[in-house]
Amino acid sequence: MTNIPFYKYQGTGNDFILIDHRQAFLQLSTQEIHAMCDRHFGIGADGLMLLEEAEGVDFKMVYFNSDGRESSMCGNGGRCITAFAKHLGLIQSKAQFLAIDGLHQARVLDRGEITLHMTDVAGLIEHETYFELNTGSPHYVAYVEHLSEMDMKKEGALIRYSPKFKEEGINVNFIDQFSDEYLNVRTYERGVEDETLSCGTGVTACALVHLKDLPGIQSIQIKTPGGILNVSRNNQGHGTYDDIWLTGPAEFVFEGVWKLRN
Repeated sequence: MTNIPFYKYQGTGNDFILIDHRQAFLQLSTQEIHAMCDRHFGIGADGLMLLEEAEGVDFKMVYFNSDGRESSMCGNGGRCITAFAKHLGLIQSKAQFLAIDGLHQARVLDRGEITLHMTDVAGLIEHETYFELNTGSPHYVAYVEHLSEMDMKKEGALIRYSPKFKEEGINVNFIDQFSDEYLNVRTYERGVEDETLSCGTGVTACALVHLKDLPGIQSIQIKTPGGILNVSRNNQGHGTYDDIWLTGPAEFVFEGVWKLRN
């Protein structure tokens, strides 16, 4: 039986299991990761991350959804693993790390928040009733009414498992109560297959959609069920964005040991 030290972090309610894997001592199966993330029989989390060594950067982020499968970029996860790296003494106020979608920069702010530089976005696609874009993970974004009353698991799954998106999957985001100053957002995440309290790449997608016709506004507050995030961006026009930053809290919750049965 192998004992695995772990740390639990959360960013606006989006929670993660973090493991210092610089010694590369684990080969976790899909089933074991799923068991660790189970909220009734395991530690409980939306995902699991391994912090690994990589040449030329402070660390590498390897992210798995709660279904146990390695996934695309997680914005809140990137902020939480930066806080974890600071706890380990790998960084002080700045980080450069490698994720599945490439190189990321992050900064630890004075007020205890983490700001993360997201990947550039090109190709925001506008359909008749929704938008589609990739902010490190693929996202569906639509404006709705009465968002607080929606059954997100039901409505999100209808889109995620629709013929167009079933094979690859997509994260589903709905916006209401919006203005030029803030957005109210809820997200259904593939791999979790349910609503999460917050989704970093999701709120980034919603911000870019909402700000696309507002060139004078460079940032916006996003209210999620788990808390408030801020997204800023530079609009190059024609659905192309760079210098995108996702900012918000990333907090330690607890640490423990998971007993892995070999």
